[in-house]
Amino acid sequence: MADFQKPSMYIDHNPSTIENGDFRKNVDDDGRPKRTGTWVTASAHIITAVIGSGVLSLAWAIAQLGWVAGLIVLMIFSFITYFTSTLLADSYRSPDPVSGKRNYTYMDVVQANLGGRKVQLCGLAQYGNLIGVTIGYTITASISMVAVKRSNCFHKHGHHVKCHTSNNPFMIIFACFQILLSQIPNFHKLSWLSILAAVMSFAYSSIGLGLSVAKVIDGPTARTTLTGVTVGVDVSGSEKVWRTFQAIGDIAFAYAYSTVLVEIQDTLGSPPAENKSMKRATSIGISTTTVFYVLCGTVGYAAFGNDAPGNFLTGFGFYEPFWLVDIANICIAIHLIGAYQVFCQPVYGFVESKCAKRWPESKFTNREYAVNIPCCGAYYFNSFR
Repeated sequence: MADFQKPSMYIDHNPSTIENGDFRKNVDDDGRPKRTGTWVTASAHIITAVIGSGVLSLAWAIAQLGWVAGLIVLMIFSFITYFTSTLLADSYRSPDPVSGKRNYTYMDVVQANLGGRKVQLCGLAQYGNLIGVTIGYTITASISMVAVKRSNCFHKHGHHVKCHTSNNPFMIIFACFQILLSQIPNFHKLSWLSILAAVMSFAYSSIGLGLSVAKVIDGPTARTTLTGVTVGVDVSGSEKVWRTFQAIGDIAFAYAYSTVLVEIQDTLGSPPAENKSMKRATSIGISTTTVFYVLCGTVGYAAFGNDAPGNFLTGFGFYEPFWLVDIANICIAIHLIGAYQVFCQPVYGFVESKCAKRWPESKFTNREYAVNIPCCGAYYFNSFR
Protein backbone atom coordinates (compact mmCIF):
# COMPACT_ATOMS: atom_id res chain seq x y z
CA MET A 1 0.00 0.00 0.00
CA ALA A 2 1.36 3.40 -0.99
CA ASP A 3 0.13 6.78 0.16
CA PHE A 4 0.37 10.22 -1.34
CA GLN A 5 -1.09 13.67 -0.87
CA LYS A 6 -4.00 14.31 -3.19
CA PRO A 7 -7.22 16.31 -2.79
CA SER A 8 -10.17 13.95 -2.45
CA MET A 9 -12.73 16.29 -3.94
CA TYR A 10 -15.12 14.77 -6.44
CA ILE A 11 -13.74 17.22 -8.99
CA ASP A 12 -10.03 17.85 -8.78
CA HIS A 13 -9.56 21.61 -8.79
CA ASN A 14 -5.83 21.28 -9.38
CA PRO A 15 -4.52 20.19 -12.81
CA SER A 16 -3.04 16.73 -12.71
CA THR A 17 0.62 16.23 -13.43
CA ILE A 18 1.06 14.09 -16.48
CA GLU A 19 4.38 12.34 -16.33
CA ASN A 20 4.22 10.49 -19.62
CA GLY A 21 2.97 11.60 -23.01
CA ASP A 22 1.80 14.97 -24.24
CA PHE A 23 0.20 17.01 -21.45
CA ARG A 24 -2.34 18.60 -23.76
CA LYS A 25 -3.63 15.24 -24.91
CA ASN A 26 -4.44 14.22 -21.34
CA VAL A 27 -6.23 17.33 -20.11
CA ASP A 28 -9.23 19.39 -21.18
CA ASP A 29 -9.33 23.10 -21.97
CA ASP A 30 -9.60 23.92 -18.26
CA GLY A 31 -6.43 22.00 -17.34
CA ARG A 32 -8.27 19.17 -15.60
CA PRO A 33 -7.94 15.46 -16.44
CA LYS A 34 -9.58 14.71 -19.77
CA ARG A 35 -13.24 13.83 -19.49
CA THR A 36 -14.20 10.59 -21.20
CA GLY A 37 -17.96 10.38 -20.62
CA THR A 38 -20.35 9.92 -23.54
CA TRP A 39 -24.06 10.30 -24.13
CA VAL A 40 -24.36 6.60 -23.27
CA THR A 41 -22.88 6.97 -19.77
CA ALA A 42 -24.84 10.22 -19.26
CA SER A 43 -28.06 8.42 -20.26
CA ALA A 44 -27.26 5.71 -17.70
CA HIS A 45 -26.74 8.36 -15.00
CA ILE A 46 -30.06 10.00 -15.94
CA ILE A 47 -32.05 6.77 -15.98
CA THR A 48 -30.49 5.77 -12.65
CA ALA A 49 -31.41 9.15 -11.15
CA VAL A 50 -34.92 9.37 -12.63
CA ILE A 51 -36.31 5.85 -12.61
CA GLY A 52 -36.59 5.00 -8.96
CA SER A 53 -38.80 2.51 -7.20
CA GLY A 54 -41.45 5.23 -7.43
CA VAL A 55 -42.28 3.83 -10.86
CA LEU A 56 -44.05 1.02 -9.02
CA SER A 57 -46.35 3.53 -7.27
CA LEU A 58 -47.56 5.14 -10.50
CA ALA A 59 -50.47 2.71 -10.70
CA TRP A 60 -51.69 4.19 -7.40
CA ALA A 61 -51.15 7.73 -8.72
CA ILE A 62 -53.18 7.06 -11.85
CA ALA A 63 -55.86 5.39 -9.71
CA GLN A 64 -56.30 8.72 -7.90
CA LEU A 65 -56.38 10.79 -11.12
CA GLY A 66 -58.07 8.42 -13.55
CA TRP A 67 -57.24 7.43 -17.12
CA VAL A 68 -57.55 10.93 -18.57
CA ALA A 69 -55.85 13.17 -16.00
CA GLY A 70 -53.29 10.52 -15.07
CA LEU A 71 -51.88 10.22 -18.59
CA ILE A 72 -52.05 13.98 -19.17
CA VAL A 73 -50.10 14.71 -15.98
CA LEU A 74 -47.46 12.11 -16.90
CA MET A 75 -46.93 13.67 -20.33
CA ILE A 76 -46.93 17.24 -18.98
CA PHE A 77 -44.18 16.53 -16.45
CA SER A 78 -42.23 14.59 -19.06
CA PHE A 79 -42.22 17.65 -21.33
CA ILE A 80 -41.45 20.05 -18.47
CA THR A 81 -38.50 17.90 -17.36
CA TYR A 82 -37.09 17.67 -20.88
CA PHE A 83 -37.52 21.39 -21.58
CA THR A 84 -35.95 22.57 -18.32
CA SER A 85 -33.12 20.02 -18.68
CA THR A 86 -32.19 21.38 -22.11
CA LEU A 87 -32.08 24.90 -20.67
CA LEU A 88 -29.85 23.73 -17.83
CA ALA A 89 -27.61 21.85 -20.29
CA ASP A 90 -26.90 25.14 -22.06
CA SER A 91 -25.87 26.63 -18.72
CA TYR A 92 -22.91 24.28 -18.24
CA ARG A 93 -20.75 26.81 -20.06
CA SER A 94 -21.38 30.53 -19.79
CA PRO A 95 -21.86 32.99 -21.26
CA ASP A 96 -21.53 30.93 -24.47
CA PRO A 97 -23.01 27.40 -24.20
CA VAL A 98 -20.26 25.92 -26.43
CA SER A 99 -17.06 27.86 -25.76
CA GLY A 100 -17.75 29.67 -22.49
CA LYS A 101 -16.28 29.05 -19.03
CA ARG A 102 -17.23 25.71 -17.48
CA ASN A 103 -19.58 25.58 -14.49
CA TYR A 104 -18.69 22.34 -12.73
CA THR A 105 -21.66 22.10 -10.38
CA TYR A 106 -25.26 23.21 -10.09
CA MET A 107 -24.10 25.82 -7.58
CA ASP A 108 -21.55 27.16 -10.08
CA VAL A 109 -24.37 27.61 -12.61
CA VAL A 110 -26.40 29.57 -10.07
CA GLN A 111 -23.35 31.68 -9.21
CA ALA A 112 -22.66 32.46 -12.87
CA ASN A 113 -26.25 33.34 -13.76
CA LEU A 114 -27.80 34.71 -10.57
CA GLY A 115 -25.16 35.38 -7.93
CA GLY A 116 -25.66 37.06 -4.56
CA ARG A 117 -27.98 35.68 -1.92
CA LYS A 118 -29.66 33.42 -4.49
CA VAL A 119 -26.59 31.15 -4.45
CA GLN A 120 -27.03 30.38 -0.75
CA LEU A 121 -30.79 29.88 -1.15
CA CYS A 122 -30.42 27.56 -4.14
CA GLY A 123 -27.62 25.70 -2.35
CA LEU A 124 -29.84 25.13 0.65
CA ALA A 125 -32.62 23.88 -1.61
CA GLN A 126 -30.33 21.64 -3.66
CA TYR A 127 -28.45 19.95 -0.83
CA GLY A 128 -31.59 19.70 1.29
CA ASN A 129 -33.32 17.95 -1.60
CA LEU A 130 -30.39 15.60 -2.21
CA ILE A 131 -30.12 14.63 1.44
CA GLY A 132 -33.88 14.07 1.62
CA VAL A 133 -33.78 11.85 -1.47
CA THR A 134 -30.94 9.74 -0.07
CA ILE A 135 -32.80 9.28 3.22
CA GLY A 136 -35.82 8.14 1.24
CA TYR A 137 -33.67 5.73 -0.75
CA THR A 138 -32.28 4.23 2.45
CA ILE A 139 -35.78 3.59 3.77
CA THR A 140 -37.10 2.28 0.46
CA ALA A 141 -34.14 -0.05 -0.06
CA SER A 142 -34.62 -1.52 3.42
CA ILE A 143 -38.35 -2.01 2.69
CA SER A 144 -37.46 -3.90 -0.49
CA MET A 145 -35.01 -6.13 1.38
CA VAL A 146 -37.61 -6.76 4.08
CA ALA A 147 -40.13 -7.60 1.34
CA VAL A 148 -37.90 -10.46 0.18
CA LYS A 149 -37.93 -12.02 3.63
CA ARG A 150 -41.67 -11.45 4.05
CA SER A 151 -42.41 -12.89 0.61
CA ASN A 152 -40.67 -16.13 1.56
CA CYS A 153 -42.55 -16.14 4.87
CA PHE A 154 -45.91 -15.70 3.12
CA HIS A 155 -45.08 -18.46 0.69
CA LYS A 156 -44.16 -20.84 3.51
CA HIS A 157 -46.82 -20.02 6.12
CA GLY A 158 -49.66 -18.48 4.09
CA HIS A 159 -50.87 -14.98 3.29
CA HIS A 160 -52.81 -14.63 6.55
CA VAL A 161 -49.60 -14.59 8.65
CA LYS A 162 -48.25 -11.14 9.60
CA CYS A 163 -44.58 -12.01 8.99
CA HIS A 164 -43.36 -8.83 10.69
CA THR A 165 -39.69 -8.00 10.08
CA SER A 166 -37.71 -5.00 11.35
CA ASN A 167 -36.22 -2.62 8.78
CA ASN A 168 -33.29 -1.58 11.00
CA PRO A 169 -30.83 -4.41 10.23
CA PHE A 170 -31.37 -3.89 6.50
CA MET A 171 -30.77 -0.15 6.82
CA ILE A 172 -27.44 -0.99 8.45
CA ILE A 173 -26.59 -3.38 5.59
CA PHE A 174 -27.46 -0.66 3.07
CA ALA A 175 -25.26 1.82 4.98
CA CYS A 176 -22.32 -0.61 4.90
CA PHE A 177 -22.56 -0.82 1.12
CA GLN A 178 -22.59 2.98 0.91
CA ILE A 179 -19.50 3.29 3.11
CA LEU A 180 -17.60 1.12 0.65
CA LEU A 181 -19.01 2.75 -2.50
CA SER A 182 -18.39 6.25 -1.14
CA GLN A 183 -14.72 5.61 -1.97
CA ILE A 184 -15.66 6.16 -5.61
CA PRO A 185 -13.99 9.56 -5.99
CA ASN A 186 -16.32 11.30 -8.45
CA PHE A 187 -18.97 11.06 -11.16
CA HIS A 188 -16.27 10.19 -13.70
CA LYS A 189 -15.66 6.87 -11.95
CA LEU A 190 -19.34 6.17 -11.29
CA SER A 191 -20.47 5.17 -14.79
CA TRP A 192 -20.19 1.39 -14.21
CA LEU A 193 -22.39 1.62 -11.13
CA SER A 194 -24.95 3.78 -12.94
CA ILE A 195 -25.11 1.32 -15.84
CA LEU A 196 -25.66 -1.55 -13.38
CA ALA A 197 -28.34 0.43 -11.55
CA ALA A 198 -30.05 1.35 -14.83
CA VAL A 199 -30.17 -2.34 -15.81
CA MET A 200 -31.69 -3.15 -12.41
CA SER A 201 -34.35 -0.45 -12.85
CA PHE A 202 -35.32 -1.94 -16.22
CA ALA A 203 -35.39 -5.40 -14.64
CA TYR A 204 -37.76 -4.69 -11.75
CA SER A 205 -39.93 -2.38 -13.87
CA SER A 206 -40.26 -5.13 -16.48
CA ILE A 207 -41.09 -7.71 -13.81
CA GLY A 208 -43.76 -5.43 -12.33
CA LEU A 209 -45.12 -4.77 -15.81
CA GLY A 210 -45.14 -8.47 -16.68
CA LEU A 211 -46.93 -9.44 -13.47
CA SER A 212 -49.52 -6.71 -14.09
CA VAL A 213 -50.13 -7.95 -17.64
CA ALA A 214 -50.56 -11.51 -16.32
CA LYS A 215 -53.06 -10.28 -13.74
CA VAL A 216 -55.05 -8.42 -16.40
CA ILE A 217 -55.14 -11.52 -18.62
CA ASP A 218 -56.16 -13.84 -15.77
CA GLY A 219 -58.94 -11.49 -14.60
CA PRO A 220 -61.35 -10.66 -13.18
CA THR A 221 -61.24 -7.14 -14.61
CA ALA A 222 -60.51 -4.51 -11.95
CA ARG A 223 -62.79 -1.48 -11.63
CA THR A 224 -61.28 1.55 -13.32
CA THR A 225 -62.79 4.95 -14.18
CA LEU A 226 -61.94 7.96 -16.33
CA THR A 227 -61.69 10.17 -13.24
CA GLY A 228 -60.06 7.77 -10.78
CA VAL A 229 -61.28 6.84 -7.32
CA THR A 230 -64.93 7.72 -6.85
CA VAL A 231 -66.13 10.11 -4.14
CA GLY A 232 -68.65 8.39 -1.88
CA VAL A 233 -67.59 4.93 -3.02
CA ASP A 234 -63.81 4.70 -2.62
CA VAL A 235 -63.00 7.90 -0.75
CA SER A 236 -64.58 11.00 0.81
CA GLY A 237 -64.48 14.38 -0.91
CA SER A 238 -61.60 15.67 1.20
CA GLU A 239 -59.62 12.45 0.65
CA LYS A 240 -60.14 12.77 -3.10
CA VAL A 241 -58.66 16.29 -3.10
CA TRP A 242 -55.74 15.30 -0.87
CA ARG A 243 -54.94 12.16 -2.88
CA THR A 244 -55.16 14.07 -6.18
CA PHE A 245 -52.49 16.55 -5.09
CA GLN A 246 -50.42 13.73 -3.60
CA ALA A 247 -50.58 11.82 -6.90
CA ILE A 248 -49.53 14.91 -8.87
CA GLY A 249 -46.65 15.41 -6.44
CA ASP A 250 -45.59 11.76 -6.78
CA ILE A 251 -45.48 12.04 -10.57
CA ALA A 252 -43.58 15.35 -10.46
CA PHE A 253 -41.04 13.93 -8.00
CA ALA A 254 -40.64 10.82 -10.15
CA TYR A 255 -39.14 12.95 -12.95
CA ALA A 256 -36.84 15.15 -10.87
CA TYR A 257 -33.09 14.98 -11.50
CA SER A 258 -32.12 18.59 -12.26
CA THR A 259 -30.09 18.86 -9.04
CA VAL A 260 -27.49 16.44 -10.45
CA LEU A 261 -27.72 17.29 -14.17
CA VAL A 262 -24.75 19.68 -14.26
CA GLU A 263 -22.53 17.25 -12.36
CA ILE A 264 -23.49 14.53 -14.87
CA GLN A 265 -22.73 16.87 -17.78
CA ASP A 266 -19.29 17.61 -16.33
CA THR A 267 -18.32 13.99 -17.06
CA LEU A 268 -18.81 14.41 -20.82
CA GLY A 269 -15.90 14.60 -23.18
CA SER A 270 -15.85 16.83 -26.25
CA PRO A 271 -16.25 17.04 -29.19
CA PRO A 272 -19.16 17.03 -29.72
CA ALA A 273 -20.04 19.98 -27.51
CA GLU A 274 -21.11 19.00 -23.99
CA ASN A 275 -24.54 20.63 -24.29
CA LYS A 276 -25.23 18.70 -27.51
CA SER A 277 -24.29 15.35 -25.94
CA MET A 278 -26.26 16.18 -22.79
CA LYS A 279 -29.38 17.08 -24.77
CA ARG A 280 -29.13 13.77 -26.60
CA ALA A 281 -28.70 11.89 -23.32
CA THR A 282 -31.61 13.82 -21.81
CA SER A 283 -33.84 13.00 -24.77
CA ILE A 284 -33.02 9.29 -24.52
CA GLY A 285 -33.25 9.20 -20.73
CA ILE A 286 -36.55 11.07 -20.45
CA SER A 287 -38.22 9.26 -23.37
CA THR A 288 -37.15 5.87 -21.99
CA THR A 289 -38.38 6.86 -18.55
CA THR A 290 -41.72 8.10 -19.89
CA VAL A 291 -42.34 4.86 -21.79
CA PHE A 292 -41.75 2.82 -18.65
CA TYR A 293 -43.82 5.19 -16.53
CA VAL A 294 -46.80 5.08 -18.89
CA LEU A 295 -46.63 1.30 -19.23
CA CYS A 296 -46.20 0.57 -15.53
CA GLY A 297 -48.80 3.16 -14.53
CA THR A 298 -51.52 2.23 -16.99
CA VAL A 299 -51.08 -1.54 -16.95
CA GLY A 300 -50.77 -1.48 -13.16
CA TYR A 301 -53.98 0.52 -12.92
CA ALA A 302 -55.71 -1.88 -15.30
CA ALA A 303 -54.57 -4.78 -13.10
CA PHE A 304 -55.55 -3.35 -9.70
CA GLY A 305 -58.10 -0.67 -10.55
CA ASN A 306 -59.02 1.89 -7.93
CA ASP A 307 -57.64 -0.42 -5.24
CA ALA A 308 -54.05 -0.17 -6.57
CA PRO A 309 -51.49 -0.41 -3.74
CA GLY A 310 -48.87 2.26 -3.13
CA ASN A 311 -46.19 -0.14 -4.39
CA PHE A 312 -47.36 -3.37 -5.97
CA LEU A 313 -44.09 -5.20 -5.24
CA THR A 314 -43.22 -4.18 -1.69
CA GLY A 315 -46.92 -3.62 -0.90
CA PHE A 316 -47.67 -7.21 -1.96
CA GLY A 317 -50.02 -6.55 -4.80
CA PHE A 318 -48.47 -9.83 -5.93
CA TYR A 319 -47.64 -12.84 -3.77
CA GLU A 320 -46.82 -15.36 -6.48
CA PRO A 321 -44.59 -16.40 -8.07
CA PHE A 322 -42.76 -15.50 -4.90
CA TRP A 323 -39.30 -16.08 -6.40
CA LEU A 324 -39.97 -13.56 -9.17
CA VAL A 325 -41.20 -10.99 -6.63
CA ASP A 326 -38.00 -11.66 -4.65
CA ILE A 327 -35.85 -11.01 -7.74
CA ALA A 328 -37.69 -7.76 -8.40
CA ASN A 329 -37.18 -6.52 -4.85
CA ILE A 330 -33.49 -7.45 -4.96
CA CYS A 331 -33.20 -5.45 -8.19
CA ILE A 332 -34.85 -2.48 -6.44
CA ALA A 333 -32.32 -2.65 -3.61
CA ILE A 334 -29.35 -2.87 -6.02
CA HIS A 335 -30.71 0.02 -8.08
CA LEU A 336 -31.13 2.20 -5.00
CA ILE A 337 -27.57 1.42 -3.89
CA GLY A 338 -26.37 2.96 -7.16
CA ALA A 339 -28.91 5.79 -7.20
CA TYR A 340 -27.86 6.77 -3.68
CA GLN A 341 -24.32 7.38 -4.93
CA VAL A 342 -25.55 9.42 -7.90
CA PHE A 343 -27.44 11.79 -5.61
CA CYS A 344 -24.76 11.85 -2.92
CA GLN A 345 -21.82 12.75 -5.15
CA PRO A 346 -22.62 16.51 -5.21
CA VAL A 347 -22.96 16.50 -1.41
CA TYR A 348 -19.70 14.61 -0.99
CA GLY A 349 -17.99 16.98 -3.39
CA PHE A 350 -19.23 20.06 -1.57
CA VAL A 351 -18.11 18.80 1.84
CA GLU A 352 -14.75 17.52 0.60
CA SER A 353 -13.94 20.74 -1.29
CA LYS A 354 -14.77 22.90 1.71
CA CYS A 355 -12.71 20.74 4.05
CA ALA A 356 -9.77 20.66 1.63
CA LYS A 357 -9.76 24.45 1.47
CA ARG A 358 -10.23 24.80 5.22
CA TRP A 359 -7.51 22.28 6.14
CA PRO A 360 -5.18 22.05 3.10
CA GLU A 361 -2.37 20.39 5.09
CA SER A 362 -4.56 17.78 6.76
CA LYS A 363 -3.55 14.23 5.88
CA PHE A 364 -6.91 12.92 7.10
CA THR A 365 -8.92 14.94 4.58
CA ASN A 366 -6.49 15.02 1.66
CA ARG A 367 -4.26 11.97 1.67
CA GLU A 368 -5.17 8.97 -0.45
CA TYR A 369 -3.71 5.50 -0.19
CA ALA A 370 -3.12 3.42 -3.31
CA VAL A 371 -4.05 -0.23 -2.90
CA ASN A 372 -3.09 -2.54 -5.76
CA ILE A 373 -5.91 -4.95 -6.54
CA PRO A 374 -5.04 -7.90 -8.82
CA CYS A 375 -6.56 -7.58 -12.30
CA CYS A 376 -8.12 -4.22 -11.37
CA GLY A 377 -5.13 -1.95 -10.93
CA ALA A 378 -4.74 0.66 -8.20
CA TYR A 379 -7.65 1.50 -5.93
CA TYR A 380 -7.45 4.77 -4.01
CA PHE A 381 -8.67 4.86 -0.43
CA ASN A 382 -9.28 8.05 1.54
CA SER A 383 -10.02 8.03 5.28
CA PHE A 384 -12.28 11.07 5.10
CA ARG A 385 -14.21 10.24 1.94
